[in-house]
Amino acid sequence: MPAPRGHTLPELLTMLGIAAVIAGSAVPVFSNLLLDSRMNAAVATAIHAVNLARQFSATRSEAIQLCGSDDMRDCSGRPDWSAGLLLADDGNRFRQGVALTGGTGAPRIQSNRAILSFEGGSGFATPATLTVCDRRGARAARAIIVSRSGRPRASSRDASDRALTC
Repeated sequence: MPAPRGHTLPELLTMLGIAAVIAGSAVPVFSNLLLDSRMNAAVATAIHAVNLARQFSATRSEAIQLCGSDDMRDCSGRPDWSAGLLLADDGNRFRQGVALTGGTGAPRIQSNRAILSFEGGSGFATPATLTVCDRRGARAARAIIVSRSGRPRASSRDASDRALTC
């Protein structure tokens, strides 16, 4: 009599159980990878917006403001910049919105100033700290620190080297 080919039901159930345990242990790792990716994208977008404001103020030789905006037309006047970023001049001739990736799980951006001003021609800016937080809280928060010269840098601590708060 030839030997049976294939797997028995207990062998199949054992393999499915092992696959389920491996898949279940991989979910938190992929979740953290997704959160890290969203955090990095928000930090890169905020740094890009600061660099754009700095560049526009230097090349246009006029003051440019960077602020949070709900509608990409006017500054919200609030320190919560999670809806989007807006670059604008004083004369309402120039408006450039910088969209942030929204949706559930998107990081929040809080500023310690409602508006950052970049002086025309000089490159000087309002010193500020933008804090980017997600659902992981302060342990995963990142800061974008804008110096008086207008240069941004990313950090895991604030400008005074203290732990970030969300």
